[in-house]
Amino acid sequence: MIIPLEQLSNEILIAIIEDFILREGTEYGTEYVSKDAKIAQVKKQLEQGHAVLVYSELHESINILPSDQFKARVEEQL
Repeated sequence: MIIPLEQLSNEILIAIIEDFILREGTEYGTEYVSKDAKIAQVKKQLEQGHAVLVYSELHESINILPSDQFKARVEEQL
């Protein structure tokens, strides 16, 4: 289930993004990117619809997925 961003406070959204970054890691190459910059990049992707917040009832967890990857998963289940 997709969680609409407007249902979350900014503090909660930032905490979810921060957890995602620390849990999943990110690929930025050899260049150092600060945690704040990473958070801003992920938040922008969410706001632009390139990524979505997804709640898994099975795992009782929230994850961030690229929107095309989420759509592919939904289509596989149909």
